[in-house]
Amino acid sequence: QNWTRGMSYCLHSENYLDTGPIYVRENGKLHVVNQGAGAIQNVTPKTRPFRLFSRGFSVELCMNREDDRARRQRTDHFIFTYTKEGNLRYSAKSLFSLVLGYISDNVDHIDSLIGFPEQIAEKLFSAAEARQKFTEPVTGLRALQKFTEAYGSLVLCSLCLRNRYLVISEKLEEIKSFRELTCLDLSCCKLGDEHELLEHLTKEALSSVKRLLLKDNSLSDAGLRRMTAPVRVLKKGLENLVVLDLSCNPKITDVGIGYLLSFKKLNCLDISGTGLKDVNAVIKRIQTQIGLVHSKVPLKEFDHSNCKTEGWAEQTVLQWEQAVMEAIKPQENLASRTAALRFYGKTHRIEEVVKCKLVETETKASGNLQFYKEKVPNCHLPLKKEVVGSHELKNNKKRALAEQERERTSKQKHLCLTVEDWDLLNTY
Repeated sequence: QNWTRGMSYCLHSENYLDTGPIYVRENGKLHVVNQGAGAIQNVTPKTRPFRLFSRGFSVELCMNREDDRARRQRTDHFIFTYTKEGNLRYSAKSLFSLVLGYISDNVDHIDSLIGFPEQIAEKLFSAAEARQKFTEPVTGLRALQKFTEAYGSLVLCSLCLRNRYLVISEKLEEIKSFRELTCLDLSCCKLGDEHELLEHLTKEALSSVKRLLLKDNSLSDAGLRRMTAPVRVLKKGLENLVVLDLSCNPKITDVGIGYLLSFKKLNCLDISGTGLKDVNAVIKRIQTQIGLVHSKVPLKEFDHSNCKTEGWAEQTVLQWEQAVMEAIKPQENLASRTAALRFYGKTHRIEEVVKCKLVETETKASGNLQFYKEKVPNCHLPLKKEVVGSHELKNNKKRALAEQERERTSKQKHLCLTVEDWDLLNTY
């Protein structure tokens, strides 16, 4: 009895430990120790639930909060539809669509897509485009570069940026990431000779361009000299150019037209609205050295109807344009400012965008200077004697052309190896 009282006293001194009831067997009977009174009570044992944690313990399940935004935008894993009876029916999405959505949410973390199947890559691009991943400032450029490095012209083969100079200024690095373009329309953008995009045209990434439209871009002879320097000296750059539009650039003179003679594959050329002094001499020079004939009728190649944005990134370019237009919209207070200036008698500087329509009327008044290459018809002659005579004529023509080419190349050597050209080449 004394032993049990001492034991209960010890337990009472250590009351911060919740050890539960203590049972003592004495004379064949089970007794429970009452810690409050320090006595032993003959009570039947009661089962007490086992607690791993104390009563005040609580657990809160927290996930990584950095992708809360992505988790909210992500659609559910189920597709809900209604039956004819009006009952709600749901079906689980396929594993491919779930994985495609996850990768498109994290498309900027892809290391490389080289060797990846084109069919799946196109679906991945459209999924990322629907989430507007390519409109983001830093991650969008990184993701777009992964696609352009792997698929080139499939991402974009033709780009039309006519009168979209704001898109060029905002998304210049994204535009420079496009490779293997065959058509590029930069008309009415007022880029000038020193623009970074015109310098990018001379790079190997755009050596595949066959159709280049630079109408109304404030170009001069210096800009043409820079643009044609790699072709004239290194035989690189825009050597595959077939159609070139340089109309409505009044600073281009007879000297600048001489730089265009290095484009040997050129089939169509438009130099209407330029500052030529001797038009007849320029027409003869283009006809003799490039083989282009002056057209009296406007050509279809320069009506800008065939130039469109084509490729996987067609909607991406539209998203860029919409984002730029939305950024310009909040200008409602401009009308009140102009009214205040008129009221106080101050002259307001009017800034109007020069439209291509006004320049087109000026070119029509000055004259049409469009050139094209004539197609030589195939003449099938039945008589052998006439065929032999035609062979002799062809040989004579070849000799005359060879002499002309020698004179031309000798002149070009003197023109290409000037000090200014070498200074330009050192800048590349």
